[in-house]
Amino acid sequence: MMGKRGTVMLMEDIIVIIINVVFVFILITFVISRVSNASVYEEKYAKEIALALDAAKPGMMIELSMSEVGKGLDTVIYGKYNLDKSVLINGNIVTVKFTGRGTGYSYSFFNDVNVTNYYFDKADKEYVFFIGGYNEQKGG
Repeated sequence: MMGKRGTVMLMEDIIVIIINVVFVFILITFVISRVSNASVYEEKYAKEIALALDAAKPGMMIELSMSEVGKGLDTVIYGKYNLDKSVLINGNIVTVKFTGRGTGYSYSFFNDVNVTNYYFDKADKEYVFFIGGYNEQKGG
């Protein structure tokens, strides 16, 4: 026959086991989501675009091929991606988001150029960026 002390210890052990199982499940879910192909490509292209914009001069047109995205991602999943709207430039921050979930990957660039227009060219599977001029300095 077990006393109250044995029952309390058993409950504590069960609670610790449940907490450990939940923690491991969350850890595995996080690792799987970070190593998915989409998140790797989001980071890669956000950095590539930011580096290209850092080197940009007014009047330039930059073309960045994204044909690798289709090869690297599962064809079933690739059909769900809308590359038309996968790149967003807000100020000096480039955000690339291939999936409907999550926030995508953001990366900033330092060049003070104004990206006047950008679009995805479906025929060539590339993004085209048009650089206008330098942004006006505020204050000073």
